[in-house]
Amino acid sequence: MRLQLNISKDIIAKKSLGQNFIHNESFLKKLSKKIITNSNTDIIEIGPGTGALTSHLIKKKFRNLYLIEKDTKLSKILYTKYSCKRNIKVYNEDALHFDLSNLSKSKEIIIVGNLPFNISSQLLINWISYDKWPPFYNKMYLMFQRELGKRISSKINNKSYGKLSVLTQSRCDVKELIEAPSSIFYPIPKVNGIVLEFSPIDTFIDVDLQKLRIVLKMAFENRRKKIKNSLNEYSLYFENWEIEKNLRPENLEVRKYCFLAKK
Repeated sequence: MRLQLNISKDIIAKKSLGQNFIHNESFLKKLSKKIITNSNTDIIEIGPGTGALTSHLIKKKFRNLYLIEKDTKLSKILYTKYSCKRNIKVYNEDALHFDLSNLSKSKEIIIVGNLPFNISSQLLINWISYDKWPPFYNKMYLMFQRELGKRISSKINNKSYGKLSVLTQSRCDVKELIEAPSSIFYPIPKVNGIVLEFSPIDTFIDVDLQKLRIVLKMAFENRRKKIKNSLNEYSLYFENWEIEKNLRPENLEVRKYCFLAKK
């Protein structure tokens, strides 16, 4: 008898864990199709919750599937459901403090997650801050609150372009994959979501992230200010400071910030 893991009355979303379960099958099918795997892929799913997306992932080609679930009750249910599957492993762990890099030695690893909106930026920063770069994973497919997702993927000359945009794009190519209306979740959040695809790059591999953070903090601390006020100490590293000093922080590309971080 096949065990179905549906959202039922005895599974209550915990606000403290930022739980919003996806229940829309049409959305899950669309998302699953966009997640690329092969028979050598190890998949790490963050916050599988009720196992809605998991049930689609197991239909794809993969080598191992690791489920990282903080909720003890849900992790037990998932363990029971997949205990007979040797290549599916369940970990009752907090993804914020669990080192994913030790799970697999495979050369093909992807991270997938319907991330809790309240800690999604912290998780992302953790996963783009590994000292060893390119990292252990090849791609990440992650759900964010739409407004935050737009900031992460934002390009130069946009008001939404900021510290998180630059920091993330110094480490990964970011692609907007699929919009997630609030109606696909239970309970229904007050905001919509968006799934982003992250592909690690080595373009700025020689940039110290801590120094980059310092430059970004200086630049964006008061984003209304022109860089002649916030980045004046870096004036020697601009080709035409007299003109460029009137730019605002959102007018500098990722490459320029990475260049300044090396000075």
